[in-house]
Amino acid sequence: MRLSDLKPGETGIIVKILGHGAFRKRVMEMGFVKGRQITLVLNAPLQDPIKFHLMDYEVSLRKSEANMIEIEPITEFDKEIEEKINVEPIEKESQKANKAKTINIALVGNPNCGKTSLFNIVSGAHEHVGNYAGVTVGAKEGKMKYKGYEFNVVDLPGTYSLSAYSPEELYVMRYLREETPDVIVNVVVASNIERNLFLTTELIDMNRSMVIALNMFDELEKHHIKLEYDVLGKMLGVPIVPTIAATGWGIDKLLDTIIEVYELQNPDTRHIHIRMRPEIEDSLRLLVDSLKKEKDLPQRFSPRFLAIKFLEKDPETQTMLRDYPRYNEWEGIRGSLNSRLEKELGEDASAIISAEKFGFIQGALAETMVSQGDKDDNSTKIIDAFVTNKLFGFPIFILIMWLMFWATFQIGTYPMEWIESLISWISNLLGEHMHDGPFKDLLLDGIIGGVGSVIVFLPNILILYTFISFMEDSGYMARVAFIMDKLMHRMGLHGKSFIPMVMGFGCNVPAIMSTRIIESHSSRLITILINPFISCSARIPIYVLLAGAFFPHYGAWIFVGLYLLGIIVAIFTARLMRKFWFKTDETPFVMELPPYRMPTAKATLRNMWAKADQYIKKMGGLILVASIIIWALSYFPRYNENDIPEDFVVTAIAELPPEILEDIDGERLEEMVLKEYQESHSILSYVGKFVQPVMEPLDFGWKACCSLLAGCAAKEVVVSTLGVLYVGDDDAELLSVRLRTPSKITGKAPFSQASALGFLVFVLLYFPCVATITAIVKETGTWRWGLFSVLYNTSLAWGLAWITYRIALLF
Repeated sequence: MRLSDLKPGETGIIVKILGHGAFRKRVMEMGFVKGRQITLVLNAPLQDPIKFHLMDYEVSLRKSEANMIEIEPITEFDKEIEEKINVEPIEKESQKANKAKTINIALVGNPNCGKTSLFNIVSGAHEHVGNYAGVTVGAKEGKMKYKGYEFNVVDLPGTYSLSAYSPEELYVMRYLREETPDVIVNVVVASNIERNLFLTTELIDMNRSMVIALNMFDELEKHHIKLEYDVLGKMLGVPIVPTIAATGWGIDKLLDTIIEVYELQNPDTRHIHIRMRPEIEDSLRLLVDSLKKEKDLPQRFSPRFLAIKFLEKDPETQTMLRDYPRYNEWEGIRGSLNSRLEKELGEDASAIISAEKFGFIQGALAETMVSQGDKDDNSTKIIDAFVTNKLFGFPIFILIMWLMFWATFQIGTYPMEWIESLISWISNLLGEHMHDGPFKDLLLDGIIGGVGSVIVFLPNILILYTFISFMEDSGYMARVAFIMDKLMHRMGLHGKSFIPMVMGFGCNVPAIMSTRIIESHSSRLITILINPFISCSARIPIYVLLAGAFFPHYGAWIFVGLYLLGIIVAIFTARLMRKFWFKTDETPFVMELPPYRMPTAKATLRNMWAKADQYIKKMGGLILVASIIIWALSYFPRYNENDIPEDFVVTAIAELPPEILEDIDGERLEEMVLKEYQESHSILSYVGKFVQPVMEPLDFGWKACCSLLAGCAAKEVVVSTLGVLYVGDDDAELLSVRLRTPSKITGKAPFSQASALGFLVFVLLYFPCVATITAIVKETGTWRWGLFSVLYNTSLAWGLAWITYRIALLF
């Protein structure tokens, strides 16, 4: 019987994992080992993937992958548990080593175990925290001083094991090999300790100084579980400190224990060997003895750890050992063992080692952990009954997204108007009291016109991030990936690809970096290249500006339409790439579904402040510099009345509407003509007019072209450029008013409703900002994909913007 044959609510016992490679290794690391009980919880709305309950946590698999796991009904299986614990104390130095007062610490743990929360408390940093795997996409470093010691703390990406089957696993393994931290803090989730301790066993094999932070300890009480963590720590040879990183409880005790371990004074610290069946131990002994004969072998990993990884055919370990003269001898030992195991037990060394380690963990927990009641989290089951339901799942997701956009546009309008009024008041005040001249023009038109045009959208940005933060922190984001996997799979993508896509609503750069959670190279690359089509928060000021100016009653629908168009274009591009470039995707869909947690007000406010701080710094840095440059290019060279050719004056006056000529005096007319000549013959105008012929079919003027070019620095610069070029022009006070007000010289408004729609579509799709292009190049490892993103995205943007403009003209 296969796991996919189970029906919701039915339970089976795992007999064998079929298949090979990354899938087999990944599921065994997550607890899919022989003798393990597993229950099918529910199917996704489209009946694929499937959610299972295993070892007190929930995990999802696609049906095709569940079909590769053999099970037997629970009533037909007689499960035997054998405890295999062999503790070997190590001798301590009689005197404390004379070491420096700096302690290098590495935080290692499963995804979503609370490492980053712990890092934030210890280091005082404000890194993003989310209730789903893959939030930490690289090493983050922080420092703190405590009791005369300086702690250098590094938060490493979450990993289920020390293998090389995914980028984050490889990153962690290489970091531990090359950096050799003084103390490893293994962060373990208290409510899911059995699965988390698999990584702990691998760290024990490494024989490094270590402390276990038993995080979310309050959830044990919530689930009515009593754990004798002191006894468990003695059995593991690693001191265990309970913590609650969200509140800071237990952190001082953790820091004290780190110092004790560093100074070799902790009584629980000892080296253990996790004894496995004789066939494995005999081969390990042969490999360890042979490895020890190599004098040049790096000592940063213990020989036993290298031997175990070599038996498991870990690619990184094989690469490390391949150049040594005894490599063929080691391969012979491994081949002989695997042949015997396959013949006698029908399993290879990797499967047996995983099963043995989980047997060790289960035996240790059987002696130290007691359940005192129902430990099921009914709230998670109740919520999942709706949000992953085939009838309600998609409507709930669409409703949440629409609510997010509606609140961003409608609720954000009120504080936006307050800020806008304040900036207008400051501008008028300075205008009345300052003498005319270049400095006044720079301050009013360049700095206030440019930066002020962008900073008014800060409330909209914060509202958007509040929604995204809630979805991430609550655990809903993982459910979105779960319900979307089948659709994503049909598009040629991975279910996990949806998480970077949703993260892209905030910023494309961290979203592209978060694709490291995707094991498949092809799926990861496709996800990176389609992510710029997802509307980031930097585009929100442009959307709010033009939607508010031309479609004030349909702002939320404009938002939804733009976001949906971006997703549709991303899907189209993914299908195109999967069909012509990357035709196969071998990656399984295995993803942990964390329990729901109510985000704390502190965490939400911290995330909001972090984004506000980031936005304000951007205003005072990149946007300010860009606004000054744009102003200077549009301000110089300076002209006077004598520099204006006669034919330009005649043409300008002839184009004026009759009603304007009747109401304007000669002096005012000269000022208007001079300003028009100044703008149309500035340095910036020549740049815009060079590009304008290409954009002429979209009805974009040269000023709009300049703003699009300036958007390569950051998309907010599009608004600041429009602010510099239009604010103060004629008598209009607000940029949104000016964009729809006809010029008194040309009689034409900068945008019509049709060209505004085309402009919005173009901004959505055209080339990414410099930071995003840099992220693409860095994550793909070649500049070619960065260039591809610039050319392909811009071509597609032009075509769809033209179609939008022509259709809009019909209505």
